Amino acid sequence: MVSAPRPQLETKGSLWSSGRAHPQALATAPTLPQPQQLDPENTGFIGADTFTGLVHSHELPLDPAKLDMLVALAQSNERGQICYQELVDLISSKRSSSFKRAIANGQRALPRDGLLDEPGLGVYKRFVRYVAYEILPREVDRHWYFYRHRSCPPPVFMASVTLAQIIVFLCYGARFNKWVLQTYHPEYMKSPLVYHPGHRARAWRFLTYMFMHVGLEQLGFNALLQLMIGVPLEMVHGLLRISLLYLAGVLAGSLTVSITDMRAPVVGGSGGVYALCSAHLANVVMNWAGMRCPYKLLRMVLALVCMSSEVGRAVWLRFSPPLPASGPQPSFMAHLAGAVVGVSMGLTILRSYEERLRDQCGWWVVLLAYGTFLLFAIFWNVFAYDLLGAHVPPPP
Repeated sequence: MVSAPRPQLETKGSLWSSGRAHPQALATAPTLPQPQQLDPENTGFIGADTFTGLVHSHELPLDPAKLDMLVALAQSNERGQICYQELVDLISSKRSSSFKRAIANGQRALPRDGLLDEPGLGVYKRFVRYVAYEILPREVDRHWYFYRHRSCPPPVFMASVTLAQIIVFLCYGARFNKWVLQTYHPEYMKSPLVYHPGHRARAWRFLTYMFMHVGLEQLGFNALLQLMIGVPLEMVHGLLRISLLYLAGVLAGSLTVSITDMRAPVVGGSGGVYALCSAHLANVVMNWAGMRCPYKLLRMVLALVCMSSEVGRAVWLRFSPPLPASGPQPSFMAHLAGAVVGVSMGLTILRSYEERLRDQCGWWVVLLAYGTFLLFAIFWNVFAYDLLGAHVPPPP
């Protein structure tokens, strides 16, 4: 590679240890060899042994975890060399896809004990460590995430969605004085948030139905899963990816109902919740050997049982309602659509940790498939109801 120009060094050890140094922190102090001595041909590379000896002989306070990562990267290099620009990126807390790919191709583990052996951690760092082992399948990724994680920005999307759903539920519960099976209230379907087949032209309802819930039991189930699974996923993969996955599941849920159950309304955020859950479960299965979350088999079984029970309950409410009702019962197809979105789109998102999605061939395939489904669903909602003579219940 072409060597980057080397600025003159500032002698601040804290810049190394904090992991936030800029390239000026890599220049030479008076007690260190000049760059020309370390790289006389100005190639931009330095031998791993030379660099390690330099760190130890001059007692540079480089973060040990980052030094381990750099050495592991050099060991996967054919020449056993450290690239100057990769050193800059590592110290600057930047990471390119080539960094992860180089270590992965080298099939080398970091020469360091697992994060579970880290002593003296505070409560928050323990939670970050838990998230790393819960979500990431490879030790090198867990190390990288643990040491580069910053609490800002916080995982606000899933927390905000859950809070909004709770507030909306409390408002309608107080208004109707009904906290279970709210859909049986005659005024419930008049909400501008509910998706109703008679209001298909109001496109916002295909998304806003996620704020309405059948009752306290459905809200509790969705809120619990969103916080237990959605927040850790957002901490690792970021707001944009997880919000895209969640909203894609919500939108796919309502559109699938409009195609397969043309008389049914839709309420609840189950489409997005099942997208998150199925994506995470599929990721665990695909990386079973590398996952270090405790009791993963038992937790997998419990998650599948809970999700299946929720789907069964939705089917029961759709076809065998416990009370007579004047209008149609909400459909269960949103659950299944969300699960399909999670396994397809979600698995692609979660497998490309710290790599750009646009560089992944699988991402474009999934995106094309989802876009094709959206176009089909739009044309179906515009033309199929009239062509098929569907008897849609009158909107409330």
